[in-house]
Amino acid sequence: MASARNGSDAPTPAGPLDHFDASTDAAGVVSTDGVVVGWTRGAEELLGRPAREVVGGSAARLLAMPGDPARVAGIAERCRGGMGWSGLIPVRHRDGSSIDVDLRVSASFRVGSDECFLISARERKQHWTVSQSVLDGFQTRSPVGMAVMDTDLRYVWLNDTLERFGGVPREERLGRRLSDLFPGLQADTIEGLMRKVLTTGVPVTDYEYAGWSWADPHRQHAYSTSFFPLLDADNSVTGVGYMVSDVTERWNARQLLSLVNEAGTRIGRTLDVMETAQELADFAVPYFADFVIVDLLEPVLSTEGHGAWLTDAGPASATPVLRRAGMSSVREGCPEAVARIGERADFLPPPHDADLLINGEPILIPVLAPSEDLWVAEQSERAAKIREFGLHSLICVPMRARNAPLGLTTFVRSLNTISFQPDDVLLAQDLVARAALCVDNARRYTREHTAAVTLQRSLLPHALTGGTALEVASSYLPADPTDGVGGDWFDVIPLSGARVALVVGDVVGHGITAAAAMGRIRTAVQTLADMELPPDELLAHLDDLVLRLSEEQPVGEGAEAANRSSTAFLGATCLYAVYDPVTRRCTMARAGHPPPVVVAPDGHVSFPEPPAGPPLGLGGVAFEATEIELAENSLLGLYTNGLIEGVDHDMELGMTRLGDVLAQPDCDLAGLCTSAVQHLVPVPQPDDIALLLTRTHSLGADHVVSWDVPVDPAAVADARARATRQVAAWGLGELAMTTELIVSELVTNAIRYAEPPIRLRLLRDARLSCEVADGSSTAPRLRHARSTDEGGRGLFLVAQLAHRWGARYTKGGKIIWAEQEIP
Repeated sequence: MASARNGSDAPTPAGPLDHFDASTDAAGVVSTDGVVVGWTRGAEELLGRPAREVVGGSAARLLAMPGDPARVAGIAERCRGGMGWSGLIPVRHRDGSSIDVDLRVSASFRVGSDECFLISARERKQHWTVSQSVLDGFQTRSPVGMAVMDTDLRYVWLNDTLERFGGVPREERLGRRLSDLFPGLQADTIEGLMRKVLTTGVPVTDYEYAGWSWADPHRQHAYSTSFFPLLDADNSVTGVGYMVSDVTERWNARQLLSLVNEAGTRIGRTLDVMETAQELADFAVPYFADFVIVDLLEPVLSTEGHGAWLTDAGPASATPVLRRAGMSSVREGCPEAVARIGERADFLPPPHDADLLINGEPILIPVLAPSEDLWVAEQSERAAKIREFGLHSLICVPMRARNAPLGLTTFVRSLNTISFQPDDVLLAQDLVARAALCVDNARRYTREHTAAVTLQRSLLPHALTGGTALEVASSYLPADPTDGVGGDWFDVIPLSGARVALVVGDVVGHGITAAAAMGRIRTAVQTLADMELPPDELLAHLDDLVLRLSEEQPVGEGAEAANRSSTAFLGATCLYAVYDPVTRRCTMARAGHPPPVVVAPDGHVSFPEPPAGPPLGLGGVAFEATEIELAENSLLGLYTNGLIEGVDHDMELGMTRLGDVLAQPDCDLAGLCTSAVQHLVPVPQPDDIALLLTRTHSLGADHVVSWDVPVDPAAVADARARATRQVAAWGLGELAMTTELIVSELVTNAIRYAEPPIRLRLLRDARLSCEVADGSSTAPRLRHARSTDEGGRGLFLVAQLAHRWGARYTKGGKIIWAEQEIP
């Protein structure tokens, strides 16, 4: 701001008047003697007078009116009293023209020793006047419907657009209420909003609703309405004005989007083909149709084969077989249906054939005519249903996903009198496309899950038997019960000499990968067990195998193959034990696995802990075996860590809980298995679990007999005689001759080729076993002698006579054994 003391355009130091430059209005400061002492840029723009021409001069020369000293004195006195003043005053522009301004004078204030007034002005603009032609445009040409309602909510005035929206002539509307004219248009709700506006004076904007009008009685429209109060000169409410727009397209688009989004949450919630088809039918009724059927191709519903009707070689059959997978109706029980759920449907709307499923587009039949010759000839039963229930409009949409035909979905209207329109086909396509993808996912999952479960069941033992040495019970639960596949396993393997091997293991991970790795390890354990290896040596060989599995590179190259390799197999834990019912001793070794649990006949619980050893797959560390003696009727339990982890992940506490459950008296093994799983497995189950329970029995002296054999060929006859008498004493006379031959050959070979001491043992268990022990570690070899050879047929003869035979090594040498089935 320029200053009177400055009198030029040169900049001046900041002072108390500088803040006036920020004003958007024209402003100036005038002293009590009428001299201008301050002038803003806004004032320069309003009057065209720079500060150097105004500051220091009289303010009276800026007025475009005669002087009035008395009025000026009155205004000054009012402002000195702190009241201020405002009014309309003409002022003189530099070019001589007069400008009407709204002038405001502030209460007086002091600048130094001078009393001053702040005067601000804003030019008064001329108001625009509305011609009658403009007002007529609201009546005839506005795209928005308008109306005026009195305080009783009766029509006073409306424009042509609103008359067209409602379909009721203007003369029939005036003086009547909305509820009298449009009962299907939410009239009560709309009148309630207008009453609220009358009461509160607060406008209501953009209220949307849908309803029916006389202008288009067969189609629902949507409207957006705003209501506002009408006031007279003294601000009294005299009525309500409202404006309405037809927003049907926007409403339908929003409804369609909402429906499609809701379909995404309600269709495909399970990985079951039939449930997904039913979800589609249930969702579309009654939102979209009155009757919906979903028919799927038979291969899609099958868990066998490739699961697709159309293959690379073409259709699997000339005529597709469709089965009803889902249906829903506004009528209870779906009486319109010809086929029920699971039955053969084979519905294709005439004149279409199987090509509709492969390449066909959706079919829209706005008006069904069941009397047409094609319907009568090809779908006579369905034509009768159409007539009976008034089915009048139809849409058929082929279900396809990933270029594979899956079936056909049919939407029908009956109670809804509006026929399907082309826009409805788009919605039907979208719903079916979403459902088809879910059906295909469910189909693929079902087939893969079935294959995985079949694999899992084939890898786990179908029947467990411990012979007379052990009673056996087991329980297996994968982490995901719906998946049914896991990496835990257990096995009971009969060995020679009435001994039984027990094994339980846990492969890292879950699902099909873990199950496949488990199957390979289980097969390896059975093979190694058949070689009669002691537990520590068996785990060492198994460790080497797991190392090789971990190092296997899958087919493929690059990072993807490397990632598959790193996750293909990571390792496993295992506990392997061998129980001998003759000595009642159990030898065991473990690889990173929890120790077994033993419950003595008196209820005492213990956890014998052989050296833990590293998990399988680490390599480089030896395993150690431990031997314990088990009393008759002891309970021996092998389990995986998923059973004892619990929600607190405290393994020791979990083992204690397991011991408490298994120590229950007078419980059979199957009941104990069930009880342990119910009490110990948390919900949700975080890990696979396996539990193998056995109750031990001993093989008494009346089932086992043994003799020392001198290293003398003449001792063979005595051994044969003793064995024959013992077999007869056991009531197994039918096996006397074969036993005599087996004993003769085995004892002869031991005397001829092995080293002392030599001992013969017979065991009567589930089978009759004959064992010859010697001090040599030389492995026997089955030879196929030529016809001219004088010897070499001994073991060949044993192999032919026995159910099975083999050799196992002991600390003092080896044992050659042969088993015969007891008749």
